[in-house]
Amino acid sequence: MATTSATTFSIGSTVSFGSRGNPLPQSKPFVARFTSPNSLASFSGLKAATYVNCESESSFFGKESSAALRGSFVPKAQKANQKSQNGLQPVASYKFAILGAAGGIGQPLALLIKMSPLVSALNLYDIANVKGVAADLSHCNTPSQVQDFTGASELGNCLKGVNVVVIPAGVPRKPGMTRDDLFNINANIVKTLVEAVADNCPDAFIHIISNPVNSTVPIAAEVLKQKGVYDPKKLFGVTTLDVVRANTFVAQKKNLKLIDVDVPVVGGHAGTEVVEAKAGAGSATLSMAYAAARFVESSLRALDGDGDVYECSFVQSDLTDLPFFASRIKLGRKGIEALIPSDLSGLSEYEEKALEALKPELKASIEKGIAFVQKQPVTA
Repeated sequence: MATTSATTFSIGSTVSFGSRGNPLPQSKPFVARFTSPNSLASFSGLKAATYVNCESESSFFGKESSAALRGSFVPKAQKANQKSQNGLQPVASYKFAILGAAGGIGQPLALLIKMSPLVSALNLYDIANVKGVAADLSHCNTPSQVQDFTGASELGNCLKGVNVVVIPAGVPRKPGMTRDDLFNINANIVKTLVEAVADNCPDAFIHIISNPVNSTVPIAAEVLKQKGVYDPKKLFGVTTLDVVRANTFVAQKKNLKLIDVDVPVVGGHAGTEVVEAKAGAGSATLSMAYAAARFVESSLRALDGDGDVYECSFVQSDLTDLPFFASRIKLGRKGIEALIPSDLSGLSEYEEKALEALKPELKASIEKGIAFVQKQPVTA
């Protein structure tokens, strides 16, 4: 006879957001208890547990993201309790691929994605050195099964049936390098990888990290168009690092708690401080991996049915006269559900001038990406 065990889901902190136009609601401290005929086999941190305890201090995404984690689990827990009394049990059901998994961003990103309770398969691709990364990660006792794929001949198999693709592949920016220099190297890499995505998993969410994002996202869009599988709702330029940096810098400058700071960053994507600080040893890798993991986690939550997921991203947009623009978006099961225009209203004079100043450069970057693909037809 089956025994009955009580499962507790506790939330221990008040969440507030301070930015203008933020659509996320505030929540209050509460404890929800669920009685289940089976113990809760879930994932908390790095060990399996019979409970989930989400507090702002314990989330590996940090205080500012714990509200999002709570938002993912609490409504589902309540709904499950009302319907079947079966408790809360996240199911690992999404297949994930990282293209460029052996690189400076790819490795820490792979570790963070391996920690997700929603990922069932983690496929790692690179042109070299990926077997060791996969073997290392496979020892982590989390739900996803890790596989490695090396070289162009194995790229198709890496992408078969994948739900989410993230592309950090390419060379990092070095001191003295312009985004044009990066473009000349990374444009063809992104083009080739997106061609494979179009052929093997055309319905997947595609997350572009490879810089310059202002050009590589339009490259991906053109490739998908030529392949006849372009869905603008599923193509994302990952600009979350801009948001993460802004939140960090504003909180430090204003002496605020991170949980009280939410700064949407609009326009394009840039940053040179880390490049200069690393003095030739690379660009932002750890913070970029963290930021990408946050965006990916949001995508997974949206795919899993969470109806309250918002992030900033560089996407096809009609909020300005530019074809692509970074702004806050609402994510859902089919990708982008809505562009959020409120962050572009009520700008100060300083912000208005900055927005107008960035448009010519952003327009040129977008056009450069489009022209690159049009001059080099996509392979059949």
